[in-house]
Amino acid sequence: MRRMTRREREAFLAEPRVAVLSVAGEEGRPPLAGPSFYAYEPGGELTFFTNTGRSRTRKVGLIEAAGRVSLTVQAPAPPYRYVTVEAAVLGAEQRPTADRIVAIAGRYMPEEHARGLAASELDDPQSTFLLFTARPERWLTADFGEEG
Repeated sequence: MRRMTRREREAFLAEPRVAVLSVAGEEGRPPLAGPSFYAYEPGGELTFFTNTGRSRTRKVGLIEAAGRVSLTVQAPAPPYRYVTVEAAVLGAEQRPTADRIVAIAGRYMPEEHARGLAASELDDPQSTFLLFTARPERWLTADFGEEG
């Protein structure tokens, strides 16, 4: 096993993978972790959304309180590789544009479905949809396919 180079880890994170987003839990509870769609361009910031629908989720409150998240992506088949990035949350956009939503959702579903998701969230005045932006600060990586 070896660590990935900066270029490798950023390219790996930029690929469309379902991430596990983790945030510190309340006192006495473990961290909250769950799948998340996200977008990343090498050298840039992470964007991810949460809170689709009409109810504010526990995850949003935890993200706001902690101001930090961890995001992990992996290759599910050999050669096994993963990237975990610890990031500082820079802010949340409550009514992002349809194009910003489609830019993320379109990585994971056909464009017409991504546009449908954007329309359903933006057309609902009671939607609590949030688009977060976070700055990567610390990286943990492994590549089990090559010796280093």
